Amino acid sequence: MPRAVALGGAVAVGILTALQARVNGSLGHEMGDGFVAAFVSFSSGFVILVVLSLALPAGRAGLRRLATGVRHGHVPIWMLLGGLAGALTVATQGLTVAIIGVALFTVGVVAGQTVNGLVLDRVGYGPAGVVPLTWGRIIGGAVVLAAVVVLVSSEGTTAVPWWMLLLPFVSGAGIAWQQATNGRLRQAVESPLTATLVNFAGGTAALAIAGGVHGAISGLHVTVPGAGWLYLGGAIGVVYIFLSAALVRHTGVLLLGLGSVVGLLATSVTLDAIWPPESGPNPAIALAGVVVALAGVVIAAARRRQRAGGSADSTSAGSTPRS
Repeated sequence: MPRAVALGGAVAVGILTALQARVNGSLGHEMGDGFVAAFVSFSSGFVILVVLSLALPAGRAGLRRLATGVRHGHVPIWMLLGGLAGALTVATQGLTVAIIGVALFTVGVVAGQTVNGLVLDRVGYGPAGVVPLTWGRIIGGAVVLAAVVVLVSSEGTTAVPWWMLLLPFVSGAGIAWQQATNGRLRQAVESPLTATLVNFAGGTAALAIAGGVHGAISGLHVTVPGAGWLYLGGAIGVVYIFLSAALVRHTGVLLLGLGSVVGLLATSVTLDAIWPPESGPNPAIALAGVVVALAGVVIAAARRRQRAGGSADSTSAGSTPRS
């Protein structure tokens, strides 16, 4: 896949992630229960994927390969667990976004994705294998973190509970792991659709358990909102997780995360301008953060020029060390 196309897809993943955060955050706020809202969002996506997987020949073939792989041990159990990180992300959206805003949520996600993306690429966890920690990738990641600092500098976080600041970071680290895990599963079953279905099946089960425990402890007091757009989070998740599973082998974990950062930041700024949160950054600071993040993506994506008399030292995400 051409690098520009892969990066464009990564940015689209970020845009959709920010949109889903706003939708699920609003659903959690309207329902009065973030866990139930997360379950509704994830289960709706699961139903969509079941229908597609049974209706499409490619989906049925992917399910057969999945069953064969699990039966013969070619698809280990850990490859089926990516949905746990997805469940955490959706639950975090429902619990925090309506209070802290999309931009502040994104700040934590960006930081978690960047740090864990570097680690996962270095150890070779993703489907692209070991991606070297070149200076371009390290500096690019650091510049993206600088964008996070730019946005945080205008955030009034003193009144925000510490767990609301921590959860997005943990969620971002989980997203990086989820993208790599789903990419490995997609490679094993040769189907992004099947990998996405497995992700939603696991996430739906996890959220059903979490929601049941939460309801048993705190009681179930849910309002059912009538606005149809509040229920689109699952469908949006289907699209961006499918894209992530298809793209990660072309980009590597870190570059997929960095590209999605641009989409996340730009869209979160737009959404917070339309629905201003209490702790959102002012437009000038938000724009500066987007520009800095874009610079980080460009630095991380750039290839080093071939040295005279030697082979090029590729920094493309998705490349493996040459023997």
